Amino acid sequence: MTKQLSKFTLITLLSVFFSTYALAEASTVIDAKVDVAIKKFEKEKGATEFLKKAYAVLVFPSVVKGGFGIGGEYGEGAMRVDGNTTAYFKIASGSFGFQLGLQTTSYLFAFASKEVYENFMKSDGWEAGVDGAITVAKWGAGKDIGSISFEKPIYAFVFGAKGFMYNLTFKGTKFIRFTPDAP
Repeated sequence: MTKQLSKFTLITLLSVFFSTYALAEASTVIDAKVDVAIKKFEKEKGATEFLKKAYAVLVFPSVVKGGFGIGGEYGEGAMRVDGNTTAYFKIASGSFGFQLGLQTTSYLFAFASKEVYENFMKSDGWEAGVDGAITVAKWGAGKDIGSISFEKPIYAFVFGAKGFMYNLTFKGTKFIRFTPDAP
């Protein structure tokens, strides 16, 4: 009974926690947060050159991820082409397995070509690992990310992490297009 109660308690806490993030922010708020996240990303060696090579970027400035056996993540972001927002997306996933912690982080997904971008935009509820492959870029420690040659269709960068979370994968992560509230 205690084991069932603790699972129920955990699920309830996680659902309450993530439901607070379920209400979409206004487009102006999302855009402002995306601007800040891009500026933070550009501080990395070669990032400005890398972004110039990308056809489009999808930026989630604040993704909350948490779990203890059962977990989930949620965030809101904007797709940008030539610095202009073309759409808004939510990122969400649920998982079960060995995971522990709570973390807030930023994600930047770089699209290599117009074709990859258009395929993503045409989809309804695109899912990583099912609808397309995402390459998680290895960077940091002074590595020049401007040298990435866009051999893969989509590159993902995880940066600005706060907290601790043991588990990093995009498999099964859903990207859902939405219309934010007006300011």
